[in-house]
Amino acid sequence: MKAERSYPRFTVTKKAEASLRGGHPWVYDTEITDIQGKTENGCLVDVLSSKGTYLGTGLLSEKSKIRVRVLAANANETFGAAFFERRLRYAVDYRREVMGSDFSCCRLVFGEADGLPGLTVDRFGGILVVQILSYGMEIRRSILFPALVRILEEYGEKIDGIYERSDVALREREGLPQRKGWVDGMTHPDATVTEIVENGIRYAVDFENGQKTGFFLDQKYNRRAAASLSRGRRVLDCFTHTGSFALNAAAGGAVRVDAVDISETALSAARENAARNGCSDRIDWIRADVFDYLRALAWSHEKPYDFIILDPPAFTKSRKTVGNAANGYREINSLAMRILPRGGYFATCSCSHFMRDDLFRQMLAECALKTGIKLRQIEARGAAPDHPVLWGVPETDYLKFYLFQVE
Repeated sequence: MKAERSYPRFTVTKKAEASLRGGHPWVYDTEITDIQGKTENGCLVDVLSSKGTYLGTGLLSEKSKIRVRVLAANANETFGAAFFERRLRYAVDYRREVMGSDFSCCRLVFGEADGLPGLTVDRFGGILVVQILSYGMEIRRSILFPALVRILEEYGEKIDGIYERSDVALREREGLPQRKGWVDGMTHPDATVTEIVENGIRYAVDFENGQKTGFFLDQKYNRRAAASLSRGRRVLDCFTHTGSFALNAAAGGAVRVDAVDISETALSAARENAARNGCSDRIDWIRADVFDYLRALAWSHEKPYDFIILDPPAFTKSRKTVGNAANGYREINSLAMRILPRGGYFATCSCSHFMRDDLFRQMLAECALKTGIKLRQIEARGAAPDHPVLWGVPETDYLKFYLFQVE
């Protein structure tokens, strides 16, 4: 028998009902047609169809356009501390299974994909770096963090501290202040830089000042795939950031690697990572705008590289700017295709979910046609499995990574 329902009731449109039945957990403010019961920000609410059918229970965000984030559609669930601990355990168990020896450095919680909307947790050895982007998760932090540490320690994984990187403007849409620093009430080291090993390469991760949580874990196996094609080749790594693709190329046996980024701060960290791995003599770090650098190479008609890697930041973070983003992707990919010799190799990616895979593929096909070359696809990849794609939630399917040979 279903438990007696005591939560406020939100009736939604048929569009929202179809979305929820399809597996997407979000209900937008414009999709709510009626509210019954007393509410408070972050509370649990039941979501009902226009006919009164129970669709699920979720967390209310009163100031967000995403008004309700549905947790589950089990009317018998109580959604207390045990529920959240169980969800965390599922997430940890999944990473232990799919990441194997890489479990010590991976994404432990990936928000909606793990049924914990608005919560991200990255693990760098003994350090957990967390980000909270929803009000409902924010007010449950005292449940979530101790439970996560307890679960990991049950598996013999020692956690030295939890650092929060909720220093993003998106929190303001939830009515939350930005927050950055060690989580209160837990022991932690003094340093905010730690060392990790990925694909046999050592990195310093500055989780206090680095982008996002300090290191982009999602490209882990894509870097390894690029390294496998690097032996004996002259490699250009564009948008190198802290040098991860360049370092993998060097480790893979590239005879020369040039790595370009506009940020001197990022390049400084990349140089330190190269020194840490004893390959400074095989990589040239170039501070330049990648667009300008590629244009100059194309105009020169020189072909100094036979493997080019494009790993740009997200050119779009909204549907409204997808057109402009497509132009940016089109330009750098067309330039790279022009620069490469016949038989050269090419890696390209997009980390914006708004630039859907079909749009990205269409853009690449247009570039190949325009430049008069053929693309022989070697691999089509996505994010590492610690960033699982939840079908029905396209936001989780964001990273596209392609390897080609140019003919």
